[in-house]
Amino acid sequence: MAALDNPSKQILCAVPGAPEASGDVETGIIIFAHGSAMESANVAVREVAIRFAAEGGYPLVEPAFLELGRPDLAGAVGKLAAQGAERIIVVPYFLTLGKHLQRDLPRLVKEAAERHPGVAIETTPPLDGHPSLSTILLDRVREAMDPLQSRE
Repeated sequence: MAALDNPSKQILCAVPGAPEASGDVETGIIIFAHGSAMESANVAVREVAIRFAAEGGYPLVEPAFLELGRPDLAGAVGKLAAQGAERIIVVPYFLTLGKHLQRDLPRLVKEAAERHPGVAIETTPPLDGHPSLSTILLDRVREAMDPLQSRE
């Protein structure tokens, strides 16, 4: 397993010698969220994954949850592998790099990779630091400042 030194920019390749990352490799995407006891929150993540797939043109996209939601990461990896994914990119739907992304996610990726030899599994950084986050915050404040504008 290879990892970059800066954990906020961590990319894991859990399977040495896995297929090269190119346009010729069938790639699956997992939107990985914490999960909630409130099923409506899990449904919202599933809807994000559906919109992501449609807007990005990615045919192999699955949501996954650390806890309190289904499927878990192993289940999502299994489903994508069964659909022919040779490379899986796990996108944490987390704002910051906390203990779940530093401790739990690498362990889960390693376990999934051991069950699916030949499938390269990588993780992207969390949402923290992405320039669009400040734009989203500005949009939310503008909506709150002018409730009529947000209905347009």
